[in-house]
Amino acid sequence: MNLVDNDKFDKLNEEVKSLRVRNKPWADSYIKDHADYIVTEPKNWLGKWQERFESKQPLNVEIGTGKGQFIIENARAHPEVNYIGIELQKSVIATALRKFMEDPLPNLQFVLTDGANLDELFLAGEIQKIFLNFSDPWPKKRHAKRRLTSPGFLKTYQKVLASNGDIEFKTDNRGLFEYTLVTMNNFPMIFDDVFLDLHQSPENETNIETEYEEKFSPNGPIYKLVAHFNS
Repeated sequence: MNLVDNDKFDKLNEEVKSLRVRNKPWADSYIKDHADYIVTEPKNWLGKWQERFESKQPLNVEIGTGKGQFIIENARAHPEVNYIGIELQKSVIATALRKFMEDPLPNLQFVLTDGANLDELFLAGEIQKIFLNFSDPWPKKRHAKRRLTSPGFLKTYQKVLASNGDIEFKTDNRGLFEYTLVTMNNFPMIFDDVFLDLHQSPENETNIETEYEEKFSPNGPIYKLVAHFNS
């Protein structure tokens, strides 16, 4: 399966990386100064995440929160839900945190960590929804296990999702979308919604865009699916 138009992907990927990983000298001190809103040692909060929020509410988690636009706007739109945005890059999550601090919300926390091992951070059934937005497609076959919708990751998500929980996945990479349809179907999972061109669908009326989505959606369709495990 060809996951990308290589020339197009390489060009876009370089642009994205240049935006995401520039070192920010102020990041360390800013994160330290706002420890009420960001966690740097997430394993210490296993089983205690609700203590970081004003109210005990259903918990939604985004893996790869980037500069925070998607998770912040979701938290603003849904005060009845608690949100956690996970991001590995310190400079990126510091940017998200700074954006968030312009108008802090009681139902959003950030976590600086690798989202690969959610079952070490959350209890079984603790998460209501997982968001995967524009994940790295890892186009080379030998890297397939690193894709966030590979069978190994799906097994982890199944452990931490509530019995009625689901995964929302968005990408502009058709190959990764097709791969995800196959892996989820074979797991098996049940598809609640599948959109081959999100921005041209009724679903777009309530769609909250990521920064990446805003920048690159003019280049082609955005794909989305919502699926849950066949328990």
